[in-house]
Parts: sequence; structure tokens; C-alpha cells
Amino acid sequence: MKSRLLEYLITFIVIITINFALPRIMPGDPFLQLYSAGGETTVSYTEEQKEYFISYYGLDRPAGIQYFSYLGGLLKGDLGFSYYFKDSVASMIFRRLPWTLLLITAATGLSLVTGVLLGSFAAWRRGQRSEQALYLFMVTISEIPAFLVGLVLLVLLAAGAGLFPLAGAITHFSRFNTTWAQILDILHHAALPVLTLAVARAGGFFLLVRNSLGTVLTRDYMRTARAKGLPEKRIRYRHALRNALLPLVTRTAMQMGAIVGGAVLVENVFAYPGLGRLMYEAVFVRDYPLLQGIFLVLAVAVLAANLLADILYRKLDPRIVSAFKAADSPAVKNRSGN
Repeated sequence: MKSRLLEYLITFIVIITINFALPRIMPGDPFLQLYSAGGETTVSYTEEQKEYFISYYGLDRPAGIQYFSYLGGLLKGDLGFSYYFKDSVASMIFRRLPWTLLLITAATGLSLVTGVLLGSFAAWRRGQRSEQALYLFMVTISEIPAFLVGLVLLVLLAAGAGLFPLAGAITHFSRFNTTWAQILDILHHAALPVLTLAVARAGGFFLLVRNSLGTVLTRDYMRTARAKGLPEKRIRYRHALRNALLPLVTRTAMQMGAIVGGAVLVENVFAYPGLGRLMYEAVFVRDYPLLQGIFLVLAVAVLAANLLADILYRKLDPRIVSAFKAADSPAVKNRSGN
């Protein structure tokens, strides 16, 4: 476990370094022009103003000094100050973060449940026409980008049928009589973005459950359970499905990066006020501190999800811990050395 923690620490340092360098190698200048969402110039600085702001924010200093200054700020919990929005980066991120967490959490749960149910159905009906049709449908859906799924749902269900709002996370300038009414309004706005992400990611869970459960059903202990006369439901759900779902722990963590990336695109399709939308605005105006703060929060969230998956996997499957202990034993090391 110590070696894994060291790997995560090294990964975290690499993430911080890339996070510092990436905005600075982007084309453009944060003080040359500031753009609105439509692309037109809204504010222009004179050369004197530009030089003043570059000096004020320390962008004229060597990259190494800027890097260590950035690390020092992180150690103090300071993510910087937004050039364009004139606000603390941390406060801006934490105002938008709950909306993105709502999308990611709900979409992960929905895609996970859908993948398990449909994957189990396909595994238990392997070779039948219904399973083949479902397999073709899920594989096709999983190859469609999330933003394209979002556009289709937006046109059909929001603009066309009028069943859902076109944009936003809550109805503005509305007074809600109860907290429950406000929650329902928030869920109504989040429905299409969540459905978009869930549709785009459910295919991966479906294929994993289908293949994993199909393999488990051929094991010797499954035939032994049937020979003992155990009920079919108990065999399927307690013995087969329980063992087949173990890889979902790591798969869910691995999907986090894809879901976060999908959320960035989906939030812009639906003008949803999460971190993805804020990132879009920060890219337009080349707001270095804001971009660095958003990238860092998203990267740390994905890294934390993978670490949590490692811990859960070791708890759920003690054989993993035994294997690592055996690999680290002196006898094994001596044999490998010889």
C-alpha cells in the first residue's frame, strides 16, 4: 500500500506541474484582448496597462520563480485570484462545484444501475436474439459522444416537446413556496444533462457486467451450486452476480475521468453553471489562475476516486492484499533476484 501511495504522490506532483505549464503554453494573451461568449472583443488594454498587469500578477518573472510561487500558494490553500472576474479562484470554484458534483454523482449512479441491469439480462440470455439486439444497441450508443447525445436530447425533449428547460440549473427570479419545490425544480433542470452523461457511459458498464457475469456463469462452483439444488435466483444474484460485480469498483473509478470530461462538454451544451461552463469562460479570456484551479480540482477528484477504488477493492477482495504481501516477501524477492 505504501508503494501505491508513493505512486499517487508522484502522479499528484506531475499533475501540478502540467497544471502550471498548460495554460502558459496556450496561444493568446490574457491581457491583450478579453472575449465575450460570442467571440467579439469587449475590452482592450493599452500597452501601458498590459505591462502594468503583467508585472502586478508576476507574469514577467522567470517560469521557475512563478512555479515555486504557485506551489507556495497551494501549500497555503491559495488557488490564486482571477484576472478577469476579479474574485478568488477558490470561492468561484466552490460556488460552481456542487452543480458539477450533482451531475457526476447522479449520472454515475444511473449509468451504473442501467449497466448492471442490462448487462445481467444479456449475460443470462447469451446467444438469444434479444441479447444480440441489446448488445448491438448498447455498443452503438456507447460510441456516440456525450455532447452529441446532449444536442439530440435538447432538440427532441426540450426545444421540441417542451418537457424540460433549455438551459440553466434553476428557474431564475422564481419564489419557491417550499424547499421541496426548489429541489424538484433543480432536478427538472438537471434531468437532461444527467441523462446525457448516463447514456454516454452506460455502455461501458453494460459490456463489463455482460462479459464478467458470462465468465462467472461457466465456473465450476456455479455447476456445483446447481448440483446441490440451490434456487436459481440465489445462484444468479448471490453467487454469480456478486462475484461478477467486483470489477465494477475499479471500472467506476476509471470511468471518472471520462465522466468528468463528458460533464465539461455537457454543461456547455445545456449552459449548466458547473465547473465545465466556468472552464469554457476561463479559456476564452485566458484566465490562468482560474484555469489552473479548475484543472487541479478536477484532476485531484479523479485521482481521489482511483485511490478510493484501490482501498475498496482491497477490502472487498482480501486475495489482493495476500498477493501483494506474497510478492513483497523476502523469499519471492530472493527468487526473483536469482
